[in-house]
Amino acid sequence: MIALVMFVVALILLLLGIPVAFAFGGVAMIFAFFIPELSFDVFNILPFRIYGIMSNTTLMAVPLFILMGLILEKSGMAEKLLISMSAMFKGVRGGLGVSVVLVGAILAASTGIVSASVVMMSVIALPLMINAGYNKSLASGTIAASGTLGQIIPPSIILIVLGDVMSVSVGDLFMGAVLPGLTLVSLYITYILIRAYFKKEDAPALISDEKVTLFDLLKAIVPPLLLMISVLGSIFAGIASPTESAAFGVLGGILLSALNKTFSREMVEYALFETMKLTGMIFMILIGATAFSLVFNELGGTDLILEFFSEDIGDVWIFIGVAMFAIFILGFFIDFIEISFIIVPILVPVMSAFGIDPIWFAVLIAMNLQASFLTPPFGLSLFFLKGAAGDSVTTMEIYKGIIPFILLQLLALGLVVLFPDLVFAFL
Repeated sequence: MIALVMFVVALILLLLGIPVAFAFGGVAMIFAFFIPELSFDVFNILPFRIYGIMSNTTLMAVPLFILMGLILEKSGMAEKLLISMSAMFKGVRGGLGVSVVLVGAILAASTGIVSASVVMMSVIALPLMINAGYNKSLASGTIAASGTLGQIIPPSIILIVLGDVMSVSVGDLFMGAVLPGLTLVSLYITYILIRAYFKKEDAPALISDEKVTLFDLLKAIVPPLLLMISVLGSIFAGIASPTESAAFGVLGGILLSALNKTFSREMVEYALFETMKLTGMIFMILIGATAFSLVFNELGGTDLILEFFSEDIGDVWIFIGVAMFAIFILGFFIDFIEISFIIVPILVPVMSAFGIDPIWFAVLIAMNLQASFLTPPFGLSLFFLKGAAGDSVTTMEIYKGIIPFILLQLLALGLVVLFPDLVFAFL
C-alpha cells in the first residue's frame, strides 16, 4: 500500500503546481530514502534507462514533428486555408464553423501540435466568426475542439509517445487512428450543421463579396495535403520510419514556408528555440517518470494493480471502463504527457494479462487524452484560446462552448469501443 501512498503524494504535488518532472523525481527520491527496505541503490539502473531514452529512435521523431509543426505555424498556410474554404461555404448556415473544423483537421495532419493549431485558429478564425454573428460559445468551442484534433489525427505527438510507452509500432498506431479521427471530425461537423439548422441565429450564413475560384482553393489546400500524404504515406507504406518521415516533413515545411515567402532567419530561430523548450520539457518529464516507476515497481505497485484487476475483478470490460474513467478524470487536473508516462505504464501489464489488443487500447487512450485539452479547469486549449482571444470572449463563454464537444469526444470514444474495426480497418 506504500506504493499507492507514493502515487497519491505525487498527484497532490502536481495539483499544488510543482513542475511535473521534479514532482515525480522528488517523490521517488524521498520514498527511496525513507523506506527501510529501499535505498538509493534502486536508482543504479537509472543512467542506463536515461541513455535508452536518449538513443530511442522512436522518440527522436518527437522533436522533428514539433519542428515541422512550428515551421508550418509561421508559414501563413492556416490563414490561406481558412479564407479560401470559408469563401467556398458562404451562404451556408454553419458553413464557417464547418470550415474551421476542416482546416483544424488539415492542420492536425500537417502539424500535430495542439497549441499551435488553437492559437492560429483563435487569431484567424475567432474574429471572423464573431463578425459573422456566430454565438460566441459555439465559436469558442468549435475552435478549441478543432485545435485538439492534432491529438488523434496523425502525425500526433501523443501517438508517438504511446507507441514507445506501450512498445507498439508507431506506424500501426498512425494507421489505427485515421478512422477514429475522421469519425470525430464528422461528429463535429454534424453537430454544427444541426445546431445551425435549429438555432439559425447561432451560426448564420457567411455573407462575403470575396470571390474564391476553385484554383485558389486548390492552391491553398494541395501543398499541405501533399506534405501530409508524403509524410504519412511513407510511414503507412513502410518506406520510411516515423523519424525519417518527420525529417522529410521538416524539409517539406521549410519548402512550403519558402513558397509562401515567410521563410526567414527569425522564423528559424523561433522554431528551433520553441522545439528545444518543448522537447526538453517532454524528456525531463520522462526522466522523472522513469525514476518514479523504478521506486513504484520496487514497492510492488504494479503487481498490486495487476492483482486487483486480473484476480479481484477479473472482468476485461470493467478494467477498460475504470481505466478510461480514471484517465478522463485525471485529464481535468494533469497534462496528457504526465498521464502517458505515469498512468499508462501501470495499465500496460493489466492490458497484457487480459489479452487486449495494444493498438486498439492505445487509440482509446489517445482519444480520451484529447478530452484533457478541453476539460476545465486546466484544459490547455482553453488557456491557449483565452490567451489569444483576449477580451473578445469570456472564460464562461469558452467553458459553455466546449461542453458539447467534450460530449462528442466521449461519443466517439464509445463508438471506437463498440466498433473496434474503426481502428483495424487499415491494418
